[in-house]
Amino acid sequence: MNGGHFHGAVIYTEIVTRLRDAGCVFAEDEAQLLISAARTAAELAAMVDQRAAGLPLEHVIGWAEFCGLRIEVDTGVFVPRKRTEFLARQGVALAWSGAVVVDLCCGSGALGTVLAAALERIELHAADIDPSAVKCARRNMAAAGGHVYEGDLYEALPIALQGRIDVLVANTPYVPTDVMGLLPPEARIHEARVALDGGKDGLDIQRRLAAAAPLWLAPGGHLLVEASERQAPQTVEIFASVGLIPRVARSDELDATVVIGTRPALQMTLENFTGHLL
Repeated sequence: MNGGHFHGAVIYTEIVTRLRDAGCVFAEDEAQLLISAARTAAELAAMVDQRAAGLPLEHVIGWAEFCGLRIEVDTGVFVPRKRTEFLARQGVALAWSGAVVVDLCCGSGALGTVLAAALERIELHAADIDPSAVKCARRNMAAAGGHVYEGDLYEALPIALQGRIDVLVANTPYVPTDVMGLLPPEARIHEARVALDGGKDGLDIQRRLAAAAPLWLAPGGHLLVEASERQAPQTVEIFASVGLIPRVARSDELDATVVIGTRPALQMTLENFTGHLL
């Protein structure tokens, strides 16, 4: 905790009590973050009021910690979850220096930013349908030279990327519509519905994403999505139905499930194929 002129132990204790009364489970940690982020006593008081009123901590302080990086998160933009670090790690494991990487439904751009930080000189592209998210992702991906587009899934991407994407990561909305009301207020009230609602069974966006994936992925390229453990078998079927080779990765520690679909590598060159016919 910073020891600035307006934060004494009494202030810290008062903030912890206020946050705990508001239902914040990690009140001590949050109090320290708020104190560190505030530049004046008035700003600190306003931030504590916002948090106690239910605004997500990340929106109050303006950033989220994700895979050891500080990701800027503007008000209203989807906050990257701890469990999604597993999706980021799976993407890093499948990519390489110089790979073409795309982050769709990118939100703050957390996934693409992590891949760029972990790998050298990737060609990074990202897109989101929410203008606020696009604005945020552009700031986060600027250092990596990432290109961020506004639009609906592949429609937002340059046509020149067709057949060239090596790793496509997408934390698509996957909450079934009739479960939206059961989400914590922080998500339900303060994050864009378009970032959460996945349609009747939660898999509408994944279906659309998978359907066009073979056109956009390079031979041997990978599509990675986060799903609930319950949804994973359906996602596997969706991937297989469009010709992707599916597999499931699971982290019990983070309660995270990732489904990976790989476009088959070209089995034969044209010459081999012609020779086979002869």
